Amino acid sequence: MMVTLPPDYRPSDDEPFMNPVQVEYFRQKLLRWRADLLREADGTLASLSEGGIHEADITDRASVETDRALELRTRDRARKLIAKIDQALNRIELGTYGYCEETDEPIGLRRLEARPIATLSIEAQERHERMERVHRDD
Repeated sequence: MMVTLPPDYRPSDDEPFMNPVQVEYFRQKLLRWRADLLREADGTLASLSEGGIHEADITDRASVETDRALELRTRDRARKLIAKIDQALNRIELGTYGYCEETDEPIGLRRLEARPIATLSIEAQERHERMERVHRDD
């Protein structure tokens, strides 16, 4: 089913949760985010493949190496984020997007706007983090 979003559409609590227009809104948001991350990764790959470090000064060399290491860590985080975006897009296809994996309750529009890859409601996420802290302190 093809859904066209109205211009400047924003999901609202006044409409049924995860109706086709909301689902399409989040699908497009996730696809844009994914495309941006891939574009940034291509830029990083191009800059890293430009060759070795040509700095004569050892301090400049160290600075370039540090910058490259930071960029690679950033790209690794982006790679993991792309995997989570793909999982969210898969949940859209399955019809489970927007619902908490633990409680099957709606995650909430404000949380999904802020973190479209969210899989837990705020309450479930807080419970999860409390349990993590308890077990980490052991």
